[in-house]
Amino acid sequence: MPQSCAIANEIDLITPATASQSSPPLLERVSRNDLGAMEQCIAHFSGLVWNLVKRRVPSHSVAEDLVQEIFTEIWKSAARFDPAQGSEVTFVGMIARRRVIDWTRKQMRMPAIEALPDNYDEVAVSTSATDSIDCDSEQLVQVVASLPAQTQRLFHLHFDQGLTQHEIAELTGMPLGTVKSMLRRGLIEAKSLLQTKQNCDNMHAG
Repeated sequence: MPQSCAIANEIDLITPATASQSSPPLLERVSRNDLGAMEQCIAHFSGLVWNLVKRRVPSHSVAEDLVQEIFTEIWKSAARFDPAQGSEVTFVGMIARRRVIDWTRKQMRMPAIEALPDNYDEVAVSTSATDSIDCDSEQLVQVVASLPAQTQRLFHLHFDQGLTQHEIAELTGMPLGTVKSMLRRGLIEAKSLLQTKQNCDNMHAG
């Protein structure tokens, strides 16, 4: 699947060379609660998980807690691993990446609309007052619903599903430049609509 390939490529960039030598039965042994299997799993994948977490979690203590949560989920989900769908490295990496995305969403001031820089996938999201407009969830839903259907889909993939621009391009078959420009235009339009709506509301309130 294109999405899995994109995620696998991202993981490969930060995976230690030894991780590619992953032993195929390891997660299967974890799912069977084999003695020592989970310890081996932690030892084998700790570098990968730690690198994925530290890319977005600046606090060392918070990162340690998140790594612990990720390995707990790996232990619970090991039975779902299917070698036909991908490698153990990809399976572990996707679990780690999903938990990091969940953590990032919780830390963000929600909801907020902000400008999307060209290197959005490589930098943290800015939440400064100069780049964002505070709004309630109902306003945000109304504004997004007024955007073109294709833009709404890109918003869903990017903000709800947590896919990067590269992953969206792989998944949809759209050129990367088109994905970037549509997301940027959509955010600009949404921000403008929100500002207009809030100005009208303020005028009526006054």
